[in-house]
Amino acid sequence: MRFMMIVLPKGYESAPADAMPSPEAVGAMDRYNAELMKAGVVLSMEGLHPPSTGVRVTFKDGKPILRDGPFAEAKEVVGGFWLIEVKSRDEAIAWAKKIPGDESMTVEVRQVQEWEDFTPEVQAAAPNEPAIREALEKKRRKA
Repeated sequence: MRFMMIVLPKGYESAPADAMPSPEAVGAMDRYNAELMKAGVVLSMEGLHPPSTGVRVTFKDGKPILRDGPFAEAKEVVGGFWLIEVKSRDEAIAWAKKIPGDESMTVEVRQVQEWEDFTPEVQAAAPNEPAIREALEKKRRKA
């Protein structure tokens, strides 16, 4: 089972474009990341630049509308994530509990919706999906 552990740092919605975590926080995350690697559960992990560097694309009448960040209405924003593969939801939660966070961090744990989770009707509407997923898996194995 794959799960995403999504980091929602408090205050990141208004962070300046050049915001950086402290060396201490990065060191603690590095040790945690090494633990994930040693256990063989991490598939991907990334930190994201603040929303002030981003752009949002919304759609009206099928046409894209672009809006540069920061996004004043945002209450929570994603600061980064880990994608892990574990045996159960409980195991994913156990890994999330080991994250070296503090009171300024919330981590949301969500299961990845696998192709097999979709109904046959939904699968039929996406005939390219199996080949795309297979190609992505091959690409991941090569990396």
